Amino acid sequence: MGDNNEPLVFAEDIAELASPMPAPWKILIVDDDPDVHAATKLALKGSLIEERTLSFVDAYSAAEGLSLLEQNADFAVALIDVVMESDDSGLNLVQNIRDKLNNHSIRLILRTGQPGYAPESDTIRLYDINDYKTKAELTRIRLFTSVTIAIRSYSQIKQLEAKRDGLKQILAATSELTRLTNGQNFSSVVIKQLCALLKTERECLVCAASHGHNEPSFIVAATGHFSSWLNMPLASLPNERIRTHLTQALNERQHFFHDGVCVYFPGKDNQALAAFVDMPRAISSSEQYLLAVLCSNIAVAYENFQLYRSIEQLAYQDPLVCLPNRNGFVAEIERQMRLNATTPQAVVLVDLDNFTYINSVLDDAYGDDILRAVAQRLCSQLSKSLCIARVSGDVFGILGDASDLTPESIETVFAEPFRLHQNEPLRLSATSGLIILDKTSRHAMEILKNAGVALKQAKHFHRGKTVLFATELADAARDRMQLLSRLRVAFSSERLTLHFQPFIRLHDGAAMGAECLLRWQTAEGQHIPPDHFIPLAEQSGMIVALGDWVIRTALRWRAGLIGRVDDTFRVAINVSLVQLIEDNFVANILHYIHTQGLQGYHVEIELTESMAAHDINSVIQKLKQMREHGISIAIDDFGTGYSSLSILSSLPIDRLKIDRSFVSGDAANQPHFGIAHTVIELATNLQMHTIAEGIETESQRDTLRQNGCLEGQGYLFSRPLDEAQFNQWLAQQ
Repeated sequence: MGDNNEPLVFAEDIAELASPMPAPWKILIVDDDPDVHAATKLALKGSLIEERTLSFVDAYSAAEGLSLLEQNADFAVALIDVVMESDDSGLNLVQNIRDKLNNHSIRLILRTGQPGYAPESDTIRLYDINDYKTKAELTRIRLFTSVTIAIRSYSQIKQLEAKRDGLKQILAATSELTRLTNGQNFSSVVIKQLCALLKTERECLVCAASHGHNEPSFIVAATGHFSSWLNMPLASLPNERIRTHLTQALNERQHFFHDGVCVYFPGKDNQALAAFVDMPRAISSSEQYLLAVLCSNIAVAYENFQLYRSIEQLAYQDPLVCLPNRNGFVAEIERQMRLNATTPQAVVLVDLDNFTYINSVLDDAYGDDILRAVAQRLCSQLSKSLCIARVSGDVFGILGDASDLTPESIETVFAEPFRLHQNEPLRLSATSGLIILDKTSRHAMEILKNAGVALKQAKHFHRGKTVLFATELADAARDRMQLLSRLRVAFSSERLTLHFQPFIRLHDGAAMGAECLLRWQTAEGQHIPPDHFIPLAEQSGMIVALGDWVIRTALRWRAGLIGRVDDTFRVAINVSLVQLIEDNFVANILHYIHTQGLQGYHVEIELTESMAAHDINSVIQKLKQMREHGISIAIDDFGTGYSSLSILSSLPIDRLKIDRSFVSGDAANQPHFGIAHTVIELATNLQMHTIAEGIETESQRDTLRQNGCLEGQGYLFSRPLDEAQFNQWLAQQ
């Protein structure tokens, strides 16, 4: 046998250890006669009721019995003598058990040796008791019968109470689960509620699975001895028994209540949860019923939780690039502001240059590929601690330490070409607006707005670069918005007017036409320069309605001059590219000309060189349509834009207007107006006429005329005049 001193364990002992007997029913005997105690125990000795033995506790007075019941509420039955300290002490004890202790589960059997003190019918009617017998009546068989009936009644009541309490707990658990939005918190609450319902220590874990996908199942919550298994793949669990139970529950999609408790919760889109509770005992049918109800409610809560997460994902994540969207970015900025980081934080808005053009020339699918490639590059090359989001079409937002968000780091992202379809390289550039967060930054939307201000400034003046936000930029943007608002009010209240500056034939001084110029005088008498409000009207789209009013008003004015000026007298109207690209622009202007009884040659349209930046073929088509109806076309401020000679030669243009910067001021001191002379020669070669702006002296007029310029306008002849003043000027001519 060697040195093995371990005790032998027999087979009967093993079976007994494997299946421990349930706890006995506790019986309280309350009687002032010790012989009654002994007789009762002797009569019930060895009794087995509902497969459980009996254990007895003695009390020799009503007060002692009440004290024992206050300390322990697990008694199934109390055998109570009616007459003890007083004639009704047993009845008072019954009343105290029900009312004072609020114990309605324990079954009460009243016994009396003096039946006359408490009539049987009145006692049964007035008190919540199971039986009322004289001690002489309670033979061994009758006592066993009464106790058995009482214990069965107690067992049923306890089961009903357990179900009632369990259902209350299930309702509370469901309410708690429906409020959760975090996956790990949801799983942790599932563990808590399962263990609470089963009245066991929290030795439990939850596993998540995705049916029909290649994604492995893994542990999403774990407590007790299983805590170290959190986030571990199911296939790697070191405990084969638990691993097998969870795998079986997930594969067969059902609960298992043997060798522990393993329950299954189906979700949406083939997602599922399974939970394992390491139970030291078999669970009752009542517990199985409650578990089934709880699991059903958890499954519904799980689907609602997934639905909430889906809605949250739609609300806070961009599906194309799998990054936070604008809402998510705003939420992250607000969270960062609450943290009060010790290091300076920054927000950058990165706008891809010419993305709209690329998207329109190629297709949306190619544009989507570009956005995904840029998102991937931003995430891979910038610091992992940064929050990167897609805040609008081709604008990305970045939040994080200012040291990681420098103009150089952003430019590095776009230094190398992107490789897309068939590995073809595509070079992209981006323009950025950057703002450093400080204690004055209170609202995320304000931060985004200021970063947007810096971005717009960069787009206008520093394309392809990063502009740091300054308060002056915000002030200027606010002033522009206020000015635009005032412009809308002025337009609707008819505070805008037209002035007219005549075109003069240089060799004889004859009036050949007039340019109409928009003027704005506020109610306070302040004159707002056109170069302040016209760009705002163009950027906001208001120029379409405003330009339409200018055309109608100018043509009505020209119609009023019929018979007072030569028939070739033309009115020149400045037209923005924003107006010109409107589909119905040509049709509208022809309609207005016809309505006023005019001809096409009475009208001249003045455009800037910036129209060459648009779809030139569309512009040429519309210019040809107008020329076919006699409308002449002029290029205003020629020489200050960026049109090429090849584009200029292809445009159907009648006249070039020489910008005032080449005529007056410092240009007047140049011999023979060098640049103006070049423009005149160019127009002659292209078979176009010329008209010079800004003529202020006779010397300028003579030099221009000698160089071949046909017409001019400027203060030498007349400043811009309102309608009444122009009529007076005509009369003087």
